[in-house]
Amino acid sequence: MMPVHPPGRSLTDTLAENTTKSIYADELGFHELWMGEHFSATTEPFPSPLMFLAALIPQTKNILLGTAVINLPNHHPAIVAAEAAQFDHMSGGRFMFGVGSGGLAPDFELFDVFDGPVRQRKFLESIDLILKIWAQDPPYDLQGEFWRIQIKKVIVPELGFGGMPKPLQKPHPPVHVSIGSPNSATARVAASRGWGIISGPTAPAWSTASQWLVYSEACRAAGKPASGDNWRVSRNIVVAPTDAEARDRVYGERSANRHYFSYMRNALFLGKRLSMIKPDPKMTDEQCTPETIMDECIIHGSPRTVVDKLIAYRERVGPFGTLLKIGVDWSGPNEAWEREGMRLLAQEVLPEFSQHVRAEAAE
Repeated sequence: MMPVHPPGRSLTDTLAENTTKSIYADELGFHELWMGEHFSATTEPFPSPLMFLAALIPQTKNILLGTAVINLPNHHPAIVAAEAAQFDHMSGGRFMFGVGSGGLAPDFELFDVFDGPVRQRKFLESIDLILKIWAQDPPYDLQGEFWRIQIKKVIVPELGFGGMPKPLQKPHPPVHVSIGSPNSATARVAASRGWGIISGPTAPAWSTASQWLVYSEACRAAGKPASGDNWRVSRNIVVAPTDAEARDRVYGERSANRHYFSYMRNALFLGKRLSMIKPDPKMTDEQCTPETIMDECIIHGSPRTVVDKLIAYRERVGPFGTLLKIGVDWSGPNEAWEREGMRLLAQEVLPEFSQHVRAEAAE
């Protein structure tokens, strides 16, 4: 869940809705739940994914909880390191540490990180500092371009002074980074450092395929196996009893998926990043309509149709190990539609799709 909601909805309502959706996913047997972070958009109104996920710990049983993502340039790395370590203990090790450099333009302005290269350097420095904090005991004297982590003068072991929290998982929770652009340089960095990657839901198939190509080549260059187990692909998925019903739930005027892609198209156009989601990189901005993006990025149909489409999609983009379904707004009829779609996905689609993937791997 990014999540994306209409701007007029109250934060109270959307918090409650996404909590209900998360608990339902756990009940259905979904393996993972990821929550995004945005500070300055009422359409994406969740500034603290860790706070939201912490409330779910006692309300869920098995589902892993991940941040997708904590935008590191917006935070002091010592705060992220301490809070993430605490969350890992609170969740009993159910934590997946998703990080990124950010993607929301008003957040760039809010935190003065409009400059893309600077933002990327802050991201890389921050994750390096966080991992160093987790890997050592005091004294700390870590100097970067943007931050200095220092505890040297007040270290009193008998009082516990100077020690930073360490995660429950050793050496640390699995690190994942979000990927949005074709031929992503971040995918190359992730491969070289042993991190997982999460391909975004608005990336067309050709772009997603390029992300795996970059990642797998960088893994081989680093002398590591390129495993699809480290690759998560997110998609808007609409499953309904029939193909016709699924199409109505995608393209109808009350569709939350239509709202989602209209919002994403306009947001990326304003941010001058529309090229990231064009189904055909040669098309003009005018040709890149919400409907065109939806045709490319939404997998929809009856359970049988969705299984076939997922098999074809995986053959086209590469051997992703985890499929993430994007959660959409539940206004109007969308709650009933998505509840049914989540159930059909969990009970009818994924068992058959997973069986196909296992059989293919055995061959």
